[in-house]
Amino acid sequence: MSNKQLDPYTAKAENDNLTPQEKIDGLHSILKNVKTGMLTTRSASGQLHARAMAPTAPVHPEQVNLVFIANRASAKFDEIENDSHVNVSFYEESTTNWASYAGIAKISQDKGKIAKHWSSATAAWFGDLGDGVHKGDQNDPRVAVIEVIPAEIRYWIATRGKIGQAVEIAVGAVTGKTAAPGELRTITKEEIQLVQGLTTK
Repeated sequence: MSNKQLDPYTAKAENDNLTPQEKIDGLHSILKNVKTGMLTTRSASGQLHARAMAPTAPVHPEQVNLVFIANRASAKFDEIENDSHVNVSFYEESTTNWASYAGIAKISQDKGKIAKHWSSATAAWFGDLGDGVHKGDQNDPRVAVIEVIPAEIRYWIATRGKIGQAVEIAVGAVTGKTAAPGELRTITKEEIQLVQGLTTK
């Protein structure tokens, strides 16, 4: 039997009939409501470590890269330098919507990038160490940008509310029909390049 026959949920839920921009719009609707994601990195010993981080808001409708402001002294930077492959995942409990980014993390301390994504609330995560250098502002040498450039993004977006989802699951349990009260969407590397105006190699 084929994978689609063995995994009828995925086969039923997948929606490939959307334009890249429509997929990105759906993705942005999830990120607008889910303020925090889990950034997963790999240590030199191979262990996977995840931590909650809030990306900055997209600056234009086509944006698929995730941008985080973070403390350069934290262990995640060592892990990214060891292996730049990362995952960032988001989950919205109220709707069951989720998103998963698989990509490459790039580190920058470019002042222009920091200024572009800095907010006054970000300072709370650094603190003023009182030495006149580490002041917790955007010029603090600890401040860095982590930009996640996705190779692929997969996400689920509910097409029914919680009651509708429960009904479909209950009907599926009784009838043997597969429940899929939402859509599973994939934004491929080629689609990402297309929407960003890049040349596919």
